[in-house]
Amino acid sequence: MSPALEQLPRGRHGLTRDEVERSQRIRIMMGMAEAMRVDGYANTPVAAVITRAGVSRETFYQHYASKLDCFLAAFDFFADRLGTRLTAAVRGEGDPLARFERAVNVYLENLAAQPGYARLFVVEAYAAGLEAMDRRAEVQRRIVEAIAEAFGAEGERDRFACRVVVAALATMVTGPLVAGDASALRALGPQMVAHVRALFEAGLLGR
Repeated sequence: MSPALEQLPRGRHGLTRDEVERSQRIRIMMGMAEAMRVDGYANTPVAAVITRAGVSRETFYQHYASKLDCFLAAFDFFADRLGTRLTAAVRGEGDPLARFERAVNVYLENLAAQPGYARLFVVEAYAAGLEAMDRRAEVQRRIVEAIAEAFGAEGERDRFACRVVVAALATMVTGPLVAGDASALRALGPQMVAHVRALFEAGLLGR
């Protein structure tokens, strides 16, 4: 079992109420992600989430109004963490290609290391409805902006190229995520970097 899903200690534990509630929220979000990794959004009832999280139904509804509410919270949790790491990768040292490579590796490594959240983020957002799809589109837009920043892409042609690269990568990770193949996910990195390098060197992306 993941350390984050371990039961809170029984009896007196010295944790504040806020610490207990934060632990419960994270456990429920992880329970949601793991349940959906197996059965998908449509086939995952709240009962499956609370079983994996190890909390009561009452505790679930103290924190989340519905399955969708919990899904969106889990989506935002993963998206925020991923966004912070991608921003750091893009704004670090190195030329545009080095920063792009670092960002791609961060993206793929986060998906590979957290398959439950990754499937929720990449695949199940499209099954959860319009609000989830809108959030997914906004995250993808922010990733495009980060890549455009790395390459100094200001013109419409370059920005469109960044959109194509990000959309292609988002599509290509779907198969390995559904198959649970972390090695195939990580293997996409060198291929994508080589493709973007060719675009960059041909003057078709960045300056």
